[in-house]
Amino acid sequence: MLGLARLPLSVLYVLGRVVYWLLAYVVRYRQRVVLQNLSNSFPEKSAAEIARLARQFYWHFAQVMMETIKLATMSAPALKERVIFRNPEVLERHFAAGRTVLGLSSHAGNWEWVLTSGAAWLSAHADGVYKPLSNPFFEHLLYQLRTRTGAGLIPMRDTLRDMLQRKGEVRVVSMLSDQAAGPEDRPFWTTFMHQEAGFYTSTERLASRFHCPVVYVSIRRLRRGYYEIILTELYDGDSPLEPNSFPITAAFVQQLERDIQLYPADYLWTHRRWKHKR
Repeated sequence: MLGLARLPLSVLYVLGRVVYWLLAYVVRYRQRVVLQNLSNSFPEKSAAEIARLARQFYWHFAQVMMETIKLATMSAPALKERVIFRNPEVLERHFAAGRTVLGLSSHAGNWEWVLTSGAAWLSAHADGVYKPLSNPFFEHLLYQLRTRTGAGLIPMRDTLRDMLQRKGEVRVVSMLSDQAAGPEDRPFWTTFMHQEAGFYTSTERLASRFHCPVVYVSIRRLRRGYYEIILTELYDGDSPLEPNSFPITAAFVQQLERDIQLYPADYLWTHRRWKHKR
């Protein structure tokens, strides 16, 4: 792993072509799920267009894999050159006011570079909420990659405890909030990409309880190996939130759908994100 990470990204992308070929044509990694998700999300596209979009996704996925490997040797200054925060002031003004900000993102673009670049760019500490892996080797590996630029990690089950213990700390807490919430998660149901979907509402509850501003984090590829992050405030942390209403989550869904429509190949289509029904 470390040997691969020492290779230039240009060489890793050549290896990525091999990974792409294996994923798309040999292993056909979750191909049925990918094609079904794309077909349901873009009903206006022909079968040939869906197949082409699937191939573009697998190439994107292979690039993200190579870029994640490169994190093992990438310095914070090098990462800042490749990931540009277009409007960090959206976060910085809340930091100046002494607040914790919740960052909402998704498995789009290079999601593994969001937290690590945030730790390099921002004046306040960056933490990421994550779901620990059951495999000890990969859990340790990803933990090291995600924290090497100074970010912290919070196991999902410990999120509320962490917020209580560190209440009022100046930082950003990043969450990847894709849909596929089950009935036990008290989901927010809405139409998303032409399908009914249940979204997690934990961010909404945390924002209401701790009066945290919420910011949508969009990461978009500029060219191979280079990204931009654009921040959009979804909630100011002060406005009253009505019980059993989910304006933050609804705004997040709207922003996410817009990004997917603009960059459809850059979303992670391999998961059954519409598997639960109302």
